[in-house]
Amino acid sequence: MPRSYDTLRSARWFAPDDFRSFGHRSRVMQMGYAPTDWVGKPIIAIVNTWSDANQCHSHFKQRVDDVKRGVFQAGGFPLELPAISLSESMVKPTTMLYRNFLAMETEELLRSHPVDGAVLMGGCDKTTPGLTMGALSMGLPFIYLPAGPMLRGNWRGQVLGSGSDAFKYWDQRRAGQLSDQAWQEMEAGIARSHGTCMTMGTAATMMGIAEAVGFTLPGASSIPAADANHVRMSAECGRRIVEMVWDDLTPAKMLTRANFENGIACAMAMGCSTNAIVHLIAMSRRAGHPVTLDDFDAASRRVPVVANIRPSGDTYLMEDFFYAGGLPAMLERIRGHLQTEARTVNGRTLGQNIEGAEVFNDDVIRPLANPIYAEGALAVLRGNLAPDGVVIKPSACAPHLLQHTGRALVFDDYPALKKAVDDPELDVTGDDILVLRNAGPKGAGMPEWGMLPIPTKLLKQGVKDMLRLSDARMSGTSYGGCLLHCSPEAAIGGPLALVRTGDRITVDVPARTIHLEVSDEELARRKAAWTPPPPRYERGYGWMFGRHILQANEGCDFDFLETAFGRPVPEPDIF
Repeated sequence: MPRSYDTLRSARWFAPDDFRSFGHRSRVMQMGYAPTDWVGKPIIAIVNTWSDANQCHSHFKQRVDDVKRGVFQAGGFPLELPAISLSESMVKPTTMLYRNFLAMETEELLRSHPVDGAVLMGGCDKTTPGLTMGALSMGLPFIYLPAGPMLRGNWRGQVLGSGSDAFKYWDQRRAGQLSDQAWQEMEAGIARSHGTCMTMGTAATMMGIAEAVGFTLPGASSIPAADANHVRMSAECGRRIVEMVWDDLTPAKMLTRANFENGIACAMAMGCSTNAIVHLIAMSRRAGHPVTLDDFDAASRRVPVVANIRPSGDTYLMEDFFYAGGLPAMLERIRGHLQTEARTVNGRTLGQNIEGAEVFNDDVIRPLANPIYAEGALAVLRGNLAPDGVVIKPSACAPHLLQHTGRALVFDDYPALKKAVDDPELDVTGDDILVLRNAGPKGAGMPEWGMLPIPTKLLKQGVKDMLRLSDARMSGTSYGGCLLHCSPEAAIGGPLALVRTGDRITVDVPARTIHLEVSDEELARRKAAWTPPPPRYERGYGWMFGRHILQANEGCDFDFLETAFGRPVPEPDIF
C-alpha cells in the first residue's frame, strides 16, 4: 500500500499548525510557490553536481530541468540542491581526496532538508561512489542519473578514446615521433561533446556498476550524453523517484549482498577500471553488505571480459557499446554469473530488467565462448610486499609481464620519478620494475599516479610496457603492467616503504602472488630504521582526511562515516 502524506519526512516541516512550520511555508511562498505546489506531495531532492569546471557534467544544467519535468508530471515537488562537482580533469591534487567530502555533503544535504527522496546526478569518476555512499548512509529512496559517455573522438580519420589514446600518443611525442601540430589537432579532437570518458575508464565502469547494483533505470548507464534518449531517461528518473517515495523503496528494503555481487560480476565482464575495487567496497560497506578484495579475485577467476571496449579491448568505445545493446545486453549475456533475484530501483529484479535484451554486434559484446580475456579484468595479488593486496589489470597488460622477476628502481615521490624517466642516462632496462611510494591514501590522497611513465630511454628502444608498482591508483583509461593500491601503503610503514633500489621483486599473476626477495630478518632491520614521512596537511580538510582515511583494501572511506561507526544519526530536531 502506498504511504500517506502525513508519513513523509517533508510533512514534519510543512504540515504542523505551529510557528516553526509557518516559517517554513512562508519562506517557500517567498520563492513564488503556492501551497498547491507542495501540499500532499513528496518533495524530491535533485542533487546536481554541475559546475562550469566539470566538462563531463556540462549538460546537467539542462538535464536538471528534465528531471524536474518528470517529478512534476508524477505529482512531486522538486528541489535542486547543488553539490561539489569533482571534475576528474580539473581538480587537484586528486578528486579521490574529495570523494568522501561529496559523500558527507550528500548525506547531510538529504538529512537537513525537507526531502523524501532523491535523484543523484553524477558520472565523472568519483561522483558515482560519492553520491551513492552518502545517499546509502542517509537511507532515503534514491535513483541515480548517470551523465553518460561523450561521443567518440576523431583525429586525422582515426577514432580516439579518452585517456587511452592520449597516453599512447604522448609516449610517441616523448620519443620525438609526433609534431606540435599533430598534438594540437589531437587536443581538439579527442573530447568533442559533453559527457564522461568514452573508454571503459572509471566513469563508464562506475556508471555500469551503479546499474548492475540496481541504482539506475535499465539501460541508463550506456546512453551517450548527447543522445536524445538521455533527455528522456532524465525525465523518467524524475517520475520514478516519486513512485519510489510513495512505495517507501529505501536502500535497506531493496539491497542485499547479491546486489553488490552483481556489481562485481558486471565490472569483470566490462573490463573495468581498477578503481572499481576501491569504490564498490566503500559503497557496499555503507549499505551494510560488505564485499572484499577476495570477492573481486574470486569473480575474476569465473567471469570473462566480454565488452570489447578500450583499454582492455583494442577497437571500440562506449558509443559502440550502446549501439550493440548496452549494459542490459551484456548482463543478459553473463546472466549465469548474476544474482538475478536482486531488486532494482524500478521495482523489478535485475533478471526481469535484462530478460530478452539482445546483442546487436557480437564483436563489441562478445559471446562467453569468445571473450577478449578468459578471466576477469582484475586480479588481486598478495605476498610479503602487499599483505593486504595489490591490484593489477591483466586484460590490459603485456602477457609476458604476468610472470616476471625484476630489479626494483625506487622513487619516494612523483617529482623525482618524473625527473628520472626523462634522463637519457638512467640506469634502467625493460626488465626492471619501477616503484613509486608515498602516494597512497595517507601519503598523498591516493592520486592517479600509478601508470608510471616508461623512461624515455626505453621508449626509444621500442619498449611499450613494463611492470610498475605503487600505492597510488591509476586512471581507468590507463593500461599496462601497473600494480596498484599496494596495501598497507608506504606512508604508514607498509612493506613498500622498505624496498630499496636493486632489490628483486617476483610477480606471478596466475598464482596471485607478489614477493620481495629479501629475508624477513633484513626487512625487520629496515623497519626498525624507518621513519614516517611528515604529514602532508596540518590543518583543514586535508588534516581530517589524513587522520580518518581507511586503506585501499577497505575502500578508502572515512572510519567515522562507515555504517558500523556509532549509532544511526537521528532525524534533525525541528523546534
